[in-house]
Amino acid sequence: MKDVKRILVVSRMTENCRKTVQYGISMSKKYGAELYVVHVIHNPFSYEGWNLPIMSLEEDFKKIQRKVKKELHAIINSEKTEGMIVKELVREGEPTKEILKVVQEENIDLLIMLAHEEGRLEHFLFGRSNEELVRRMPCSIFMVKK
Repeated sequence: MKDVKRILVVSRMTENCRKTVQYGISMSKKYGAELYVVHVIHNPFSYEGWNLPIMSLEEDFKKIQRKVKKELHAIINSEKTEGMIVKELVREGEPTKEILKVVQEENIDLLIMLAHEEGRLEHFLFGRSNEELVRRMPCSIFMVKK
């Protein structure tokens, strides 16, 4: 892992993403690598073809995202005050495409992301983006289990 100079942590702004950010911070310190954290905002409730009464779910989803983003931002800011440089990026759109863009734009060597299980809720929220990312990623991947 001597060649790891840029690490990207994928945050989907869920509670389980805290662990991925902590792994990113730890590995960045250990290898002296630059750390990037991308918050991918994907709103699964924005599909125009739906006429379902899911507004309460969407509001709950947004509340959880705001809470988790605040917590993640606090973790990252505490590292910044200790002198660590962390570049936070916010991308909105289809997760796989946005993550691949960041990897290419920032010349990322290692991607750290949550190895979520494909339960019904996660499949609804994130699709099969992990499976697709593993196949298409041009760099190494570190998957964090819950």
